[in-house]
Amino acid sequence: MTAITDGRSVRNFHADLDMENYVVETDLFPREVLDVYSDWNLELPVSDADRDRYFNAQRGGQQGDYRAGMRNKVANVVDCLTRFPASKRAVISVVADPAAHHSDTGNAKCLREVHFNLDGDRLNGTVLFRSQAAEIFPKNIHFIGRLFAQIASLLPGDVRPGTLHYLATVLVSDRS
Repeated sequence: MTAITDGRSVRNFHADLDMENYVVETDLFPREVLDVYSDWNLELPVSDADRDRYFNAQRGGQQGDYRAGMRNKVANVVDCLTRFPASKRAVISVVADPAAHHSDTGNAKCLREVHFNLDGDRLNGTVLFRSQAAEIFPKNIHFIGRLFAQIASLLPGDVRPGTLHYLATVLVSDRS
């Protein structure tokens, strides 16, 4: 992380994170903002007033909109892991249009895929980010944590969120 504080990017950043403890609050992302963005991306109701109050380009803009089909994607992962607990196909893809031109900001999603797997009563996974700005990390990890919690709660038995292997092809300090 020292490199990004010096203004350099870090290629192929990876870390293992405990998904039972995924809340990272900052001035840009206090808890209420994290909750609203995660609700939005999980296709849960968000009021117009909350969108007007909290949504802005500095907090991620179109690149941080992961909603497209999320309810169906979650249902697919739950069905997959319920019927085939050892499956390698419990995946949520976020890319709206994989053939989109690099200049299409709305389709240049930072979050690309989340792969889920069961290890006994623990829901583990791997996430791949095209790019991650450290200043946006709290919002993204909160969404992924909520996604883990939601999927774990819908699986049979007493499944708890486990470990996330986090990969970002490039980690930068800010979005500029």
